[in-house]
Amino acid sequence: MDLPQLDDYRSLFLKQTPLLDVRAPIEFTQGAFPFAKNLPIINDAEREAIGKEYKNKGQDEAIDLGFHLVHEELKAERVNQWQNFFTEHPDGVLYCFRGGMRSKFTQQFIYEQSGLIFPRVKGGYKAMRRFLIDELEASSKKIKPIMLGGRTGIGKTILLEKLNQKIDLEGLFHHRGSVFGNYVSEQPSQIDIENVLSIELLKMCEQNVSQLVFEDEAPNIGSRRIPEILYKKCQQSPLIQLETPIEERVEITFNEYVTQALNEHQRVYGDEQGFTIWSDKINASIDKIQKRLGGVRYQSFKAILNDAFKQHAIDGSTDLYKVWIKDLLIEYYDPMYDYQFSKKVDRVIFKGDQEEVLDYLSTQFQLT
Repeated sequence: MDLPQLDDYRSLFLKQTPLLDVRAPIEFTQGAFPFAKNLPIINDAEREAIGKEYKNKGQDEAIDLGFHLVHEELKAERVNQWQNFFTEHPDGVLYCFRGGMRSKFTQQFIYEQSGLIFPRVKGGYKAMRRFLIDELEASSKKIKPIMLGGRTGIGKTILLEKLNQKIDLEGLFHHRGSVFGNYVSEQPSQIDIENVLSIELLKMCEQNVSQLVFEDEAPNIGSRRIPEILYKKCQQSPLIQLETPIEERVEITFNEYVTQALNEHQRVYGDEQGFTIWSDKINASIDKIQKRLGGVRYQSFKAILNDAFKQHAIDGSTDLYKVWIKDLLIEYYDPMYDYQFSKKVDRVIFKGDQEEVLDYLSTQFQLT
């Protein structure tokens, strides 16, 4: 029986169609789509063995080995998992890497066991990934970015959260954007980030939304990079400079890097171990910028920070963190910002506090 295929990739992504990914786990980890679930037809070890058989003896022998490895009992178990997926997502589709043997056998096995027919994606993951790469380039050419800049701790992310027409890169990259910006969980893979970013831009372009606010970022966010075509477009776009008093910047930074980050670590690891892991990460982060700080400033910042950790552990006091944060903002981050900003000053179209910037975006660009 010739089971159905589909290749309307645009519709799949715009509708957020549930996707059953039957590739091996290692392939899924290297790159996947945001609304895909991995229920493989063969696991990593089986895939490796079948690959060797294909290389040494050819396709027929590799297929025979696959049927041998995925015996009837194991096959029935995996088919049950796929059926459960489609029971939960009757509009779902499935795919493998190239839309070939693995997805075709998955369709066939489901049909033989249940009589149900679900489509597979023509060209599989590879074709969908190619589509998103091409669309990322096309969308980057269509959009008109408005860049939101300002010093560290100024509240750019807070402002972005109040806008509909925006792309939150730090959110997509799962990183707060500085040397201290790691979360407990790792950043998504570069491919995962590019896939999600392309889909978000695709949605905006589909709605004929061209003017989007982006936070003004360095080329890399954490250990991942902004796609070059988008980064170049952003660096040629008008810039709004957000302004906030230093006292408010200290509070914003404290809330993100102390309150929120510590709470996150303690939720995952428990109170005591979470505090230890979090404080070790902060110490490791400041060690990374030792050369930029210089010996004297590094020792001073390190001493204040460790005094803050001790005081916090003894009586719960957090005041010393704010002393450390204020010094770090003024003596380390601000000079770096001033240097980088001097190269962009000709792109600045407006300066103001949060309310003034929101009003400017509303009146000048009709952004909601």
